[in-house]
Amino acid sequence: MALELRHLRYLLAVADHGNFTRAAEDLHISQPTLSQQIRQLERTLGTQLLDRTGRTVRLTDAGEAYAHHARSALRDLAAAERAVHDVQDLSRGQLRLAVTPTFTAYLVGPLTAELHTRHPGITLTVRETTQADIETGLLADAFDLGIAFQGPHLAGVTATALFTETLTLVTGTHHPLAGRPGPLPVRDLADRQLALLTGDFATRGHIDAYLGRHRVSPRITVEANSIQALTEVVQRTPLATVLPDAVTHDHPRLTPVPLEPALPTRTVTLVRRADAYQSAATRAFTHLVHDLVRTRGYTPAP
Repeated sequence: MALELRHLRYLLAVADHGNFTRAAEDLHISQPTLSQQIRQLERTLGTQLLDRTGRTVRLTDAGEAYAHHARSALRDLAAAERAVHDVQDLSRGQLRLAVTPTFTAYLVGPLTAELHTRHPGITLTVRETTQADIETGLLADAFDLGIAFQGPHLAGVTATALFTETLTLVTGTHHPLAGRPGPLPVRDLADRQLALLTGDFATRGHIDAYLGRHRVSPRITVEANSIQALTEVVQRTPLATVLPDAVTHDHPRLTPVPLEPALPTRTVTLVRRADAYQSAATRAFTHLVHDLVRTRGYTPAP
């Protein structure tokens, strides 16, 4: 039997689901057909790829080795197909961008508007997710580019510094702290109730590290997985949050409250897989990001 791409996809589907029935449903084929195809693949290779003796189906050692190369082959083939269809004049194209939540609030809108103005033929897909998932997604060829924060990064991910982001405490305009004449000592946060991003986001880790260094433990009353949710909560409650200055700068119902000492700045980066094919759309977007950072006056990265 000659090996075909479908055999690779079938094996990986069973490995991912750990079950023939769910894999068959996902592939839109019958379970007997899927089982037969996997058996044929094993006979062709002369080795058992799946351990079927447990409650879930698992890859054998040989199967693990084969699946690793199968994933790489399918990823490279997908990149090759995109390269063939790449249009250098940017009359059409696709770009898959992943960002962490803070950038959805103030950067994605201007970037999308500028991309549409310059290259209306490019289709942009934006995914909001955690920094860890951005990097694993880049390595799996699920994204072309990501906007995240300076490392450490996974092996195989390369980062280019874009600008420096500053965070500060934020309240609603009617909050008692909104009219404070000077910075708020960080120790005073011990008596405050905060609304913050959930712990799987880089921003929350940055905030927790700052509070930990100053031995302050405010009460976290609300946790959310989006910046928009936090801004809505803070506008309508006595809670405070921590947001990038760029989010609050033009927001009429939010007021920044400087802290003493200030939260450390962090470097925003454009990340991609080091060996990924860079399409014309990817290169154009990279130039666009650098242009936008310069024209909007963001603080240059060190």
